Amino acid sequence: MTEEAAILKPRASRASAAKKKNGVWGWVRFVLLLAVAMLILHNLIGLTRVSGHSMDPTLQNGSVLLVDKLSLFLGAPEYGDVVTVKDDRLGYTIVKRVIAVGGDRVAIREGVTYVNEVPLVELYTYGTSEDMAEQTVGKDDLFVAGDNRTPGASLDSRDPKLGTVHISDIKGYALMSLVPFHKISKPLKL
Repeated sequence: MTEEAAILKPRASRASAAKKKNGVWGWVRFVLLLAVAMLILHNLIGLTRVSGHSMDPTLQNGSVLLVDKLSLFLGAPEYGDVVTVKDDRLGYTIVKRVIAVGGDRVAIREGVTYVNEVPLVELYTYGTSEDMAEQTVGKDDLFVAGDNRTPGASLDSRDPKLGTVHISDIKGYALMSLVPFHKISKPLKL
């Protein structure tokens, strides 16, 4: 072996080792970035599947929703928001529309929902709700209802088994339906 070849061989070995080290470090960085991205995505946005017909016609059985979890830290739910609710009494998550917030008075007369004695214009609903005596929503609670107002079609705040839900039970805001793809309509303002 010539003197020149002897000098080049260690350099080649060092270059090979450096390349191998960079390759491993590249994979470690990729896995770490992927883990951070998954953590962020899991805590800031999510997906949920609608089960049942309580949100017809807005959302159908089997719809896949994109859910915004970040906005929970930026403000309280408002009238018309479609939210996911995880209530310990139920043991599962439901998707409902916010009809009234803390301090509001809600009543249903002749199928029309009234909030603070003002009838809601609910173009997104299906069916006719049964009458309900006026009730006042607690300070940190929400009155939620499915868009399908046919009696018995939706377990929501109209049912004494559930009643109003606490704001802390809201787990996210439904932004849009991905399957089938469409925006979720907001109601006309009160």
